[in-house]
Amino acid sequence: MVDRLHVGCHGPRTFLLRLVANCVTSYAMTNRRAFLLQLAATGTATRLFAQAPSATAHPRFKLRFAIASDGHFGQPETDFENFHKDMIGWLNDEARAKGLDFVVFNGDLIHNDPALLPQVKQRYDRLEVPYFANRGNHDRVAPGVWKQTWGYDENHSFERGDYAFLLACTSNEKGDYLPPDVTWLRKQLDAFKSKKGIFAFLHIGQVKFTDGSISSPEVVAIFERSPNLLGVFHGHDHNQDNVIYFNKRSYFFDGHMGSSWGTNYRGYRIVEIADDGKVTTCQCNPQAFYVNRNRIG
Repeated sequence: MVDRLHVGCHGPRTFLLRLVANCVTSYAMTNRRAFLLQLAATGTATRLFAQAPSATAHPRFKLRFAIASDGHFGQPETDFENFHKDMIGWLNDEARAKGLDFVVFNGDLIHNDPALLPQVKQRYDRLEVPYFANRGNHDRVAPGVWKQTWGYDENHSFERGDYAFLLACTSNEKGDYLPPDVTWLRKQLDAFKSKKGIFAFLHIGQVKFTDGSISSPEVVAIFERSPNLLGVFHGHDHNQDNVIYFNKRSYFFDGHMGSSWGTNYRGYRIVEIADDGKVTTCQCNPQAFYVNRNRIG
């Protein structure tokens, strides 16, 4: 009997492996015609092959990247090693199936103990694509340790073609909830004002619309004066995996990839910039289907 399979955001690789295994077993038990009739009777073949994307070529994107947050590596009484093993595997599957230019880990990489930072880096290094790390309130290391580990400061920006990306620190070594450095933020947004789009990553939300957010009117005003700011991406609120629209700006959340609480799945967010410039994002449950999908801009 063929299992009911689910194709998640990471593409066809896992789906195909499981399907082949099931097909071999079923074929050994019966003949080809009976097996095909069984698939047709259950509707399984139609569902599976309709869901499976082409394995011969990636869709055409200018850029495609993933965001995952709140791994809390080292948190007591959690299965943090397997949480990270799963996530790295899912993201590598995603990269092989549809392509990924990079991954952003948007805060709370570790759970308080500074000695954990080089350990989580070892897990991230198993990714088959580049990645960037942003500080969260549980990443309680000194600024110098942060730079030594990742090779860049707590506030960091980079470019990919027509787009710019800002990693803005919203905490410190004590784990306080803070606004980002507004001088740095304003300077970066001004420097990239000629770009087609800017994406900002802040672990802690700066508009008080969730329990874990803070209120930072100055930061919000800076965002609102930047017309090419396409999206602001937050972690921190593990039970949020949606988008909140506020004063013509989009604030996205991606649930959690580890920890002891949050959404009932561990997932990540994908952002796709198509060749025609259209930008979309989807929140992914790797063991099921898209949780939600939104157009950006």
